[in-house]
Amino acid sequence: MNKTKKICVPLNDIDVAKLNIGDEVLLSGIIYSARDAAHKKLVGLISMGKKLPFDVQGSVIYYVGPSPTKPGEIIGSAGPTTSGRMDVYARELMKMGMKGMIGKGNRSEKIIKSGQKYKCVYFGATGGVGALLAKSIKQSRIIAYEELGPEAIREMIVENFPVIVINDIFGNDLYKEGIKKYKKD
Repeated sequence: MNKTKKICVPLNDIDVAKLNIGDEVLLSGIIYSARDAAHKKLVGLISMGKKLPFDVQGSVIYYVGPSPTKPGEIIGSAGPTTSGRMDVYARELMKMGMKGMIGKGNRSEKIIKSGQKYKCVYFGATGGVGALLAKSIKQSRIIAYEELGPEAIREMIVENFPVIVINDIFGNDLYKEGIKKYKKD
């Protein structure tokens, strides 16, 4: 049985080397939100050699587009979006030093291999519990692309944000291992 690991963001190579598929992790620190449209803009900046709106080194990007914030709340419901849509962009951010991604669903083989090469883990967040996940977000502010609405890039301070390691830096995939474990011959 895996013990829940508490980890502070930003991450480094030592942090991610201690993580294995199936590990339950509570993240604390600064993470960034970005979805499809924001990723496209970030990769465009990278291709032009321009500065990004945040330091990607050691960063964790959460694939989320929160619902509108209600009065008196820090953020609206903040559940994960399907990660596969970011696969065309994620490798470029890994090259820049990103160490973690949070979303739901499986990743392409290319992204799993890139995670090995650049030492970047993929965390799964539970879909359907966005209101509960939002309680772990203690501060949130838009730092880029406000015109994208919910897809704007946010800097979020999280405390004990619950995730599970889906792809570790050793090329392992929790989804594939789970199927093998329970598949009947």
